Amino acid sequence: MKYKISLFLLFVFVLNSCQNEDEKRRAENEKEAKKKEVIFDNINKGWVFIDEPINEISEQKVSSWNEWRDFLKEIGDKPRKTIGAFQKKSTAISKKAMTLNNNIPAEFNVPAIKSRISILITKVKMMDLFIHLNQIPAEKVTFLIGEINKELVSLERQMDNIIVKSKIPKEQGEEDFLKMLDTTRAIPNTKVNPIPATNTDPNSPQRE
Repeated sequence: MKYKISLFLLFVFVLNSCQNEDEKRRAENEKEAKKKEVIFDNINKGWVFIDEPINEISEQKVSSWNEWRDFLKEIGDKPRKTIGAFQKKSTAISKKAMTLNNNIPAEFNVPAIKSRISILITKVKMMDLFIHLNQIPAEKVTFLIGEINKELVSLERQMDNIIVKSKIPKEQGEEDFLKMLDTTRAIPNTKVNPIPATNTDPNSPQRE
């Protein structure tokens, strides 16, 4: 009889332990789900990119610079529903950003533009890194989105400045002067062989 009672009490204890574990696990899952929901909401609200050219110059380049056009199109397509969709979109944006170094229009293929593209790519890659962490720091992701927007504006304004400066007429003679400088720089350094000395003494013996 005592054996049956002990067995019954053990069964009750195990049953209660299992129920407690289930409740604990359920509570942790709910807590994690709420945490992910907050992360999703914060990223969803902060996921706002400048996907339209801010000036006429950059707008014109959308039609001729395919990589630039594709990048703007990629950031303009906002994901929906799940954090996984944002992660997938972030990877796609990163890949498009990497192509911006390709086929840069001749007038923009200068250090000022290349350096800004490099900074833009770095910040896009950082965003992609953070959004793929197990514990996503939503505030860092949204901060980097703002930084990416700043770099986009900086890049487009630099493009505009280059075109404006190229349209400023040069002063009279300036172009010829610049060409002269280029020609001078292009002259190779040549070594002049010394002229051998000649004997001018009239009393010295002369060769027949």
